[in-house]
Amino acid sequence: MTTFWPIALITFKEGIRNRAIYGITLVALMLFGATALVATMVPREVGKVAVDMALSTISFAGLLIVLFVGINLMAKDLDKRTIYTVLSRPISRSQYIIGKFLGMILLITVTMSILSLLAITAIVMLKNIHAGYFTRFSWQTIILADGLTVLMLIVLSAISFLFASFTSSSFITLVLTIITYIIGQSLSGVKSLLEAPSYEIGFSVSPVTVKVVTAAYYLFPNLSLFDIKLQAAHALAVSPSFILWTVLYGLVYIVISITLAAIIFRKKEFP
Repeated sequence: MTTFWPIALITFKEGIRNRAIYGITLVALMLFGATALVATMVPREVGKVAVDMALSTISFAGLLIVLFVGINLMAKDLDKRTIYTVLSRPISRSQYIIGKFLGMILLITVTMSILSLLAITAIVMLKNIHAGYFTRFSWQTIILADGLTVLMLIVLSAISFLFASFTSSSFITLVLTIITYIIGQSLSGVKSLLEAPSYEIGFSVSPVTVKVVTAAYYLFPNLSLFDIKLQAAHALAVSPSFILWTVLYGLVYIVISITLAAIIFRKKEFP
């Protein structure tokens, strides 16, 4: 840990100084302002709309941080050749990857905590103004939804590190990460649709297509598992077993992704 921490701290400082962070924060502030405006347009559903939009804003801003800040943190060392200076010290390539990833976890946690405080502020303001329409409301579920969003972003960041370990371009890493996010968010619904009887969906599906989708379902991360905005908006209870298995699923995926990234990066040849 003494070897990982300096790299993690430097990575965090580089990330927090990135100008994109301030732009993303500004966009989030504008969206939080829009939350208050839109929610007041549907007064009977103001509580549900406020919670859903606030959590969506947090998720969107966090995604931008992973895509446009996190990916560049590693690409920057490769593009500017500063990685040679780092690796010339008594630091292995595996320690470099893990240290960088720990710094990214710290960056995600800190920035998401700030965004969460802004979201809570927006919700509290609306709750005070429209208290009568916040009858079905649970801070516990909102905080849980926020926590699972953070875990989802860390999983996505781990996958981006895996892509960065074998690609030679930050653009390719960005594209692959975006594709993984889109697949991870939609694959569960697609799998359920294809496995439904043909008379229910109105068309028949090739068994090969079902097998391909099923294989992709187990290969790509099921990011939709971490999305419980609907439950939070309607103050629905989430079972402890679901929370436990979702957290374990995320942790296992993170460990596998970073382990593979470290193994591949050890064998990578730099130009």
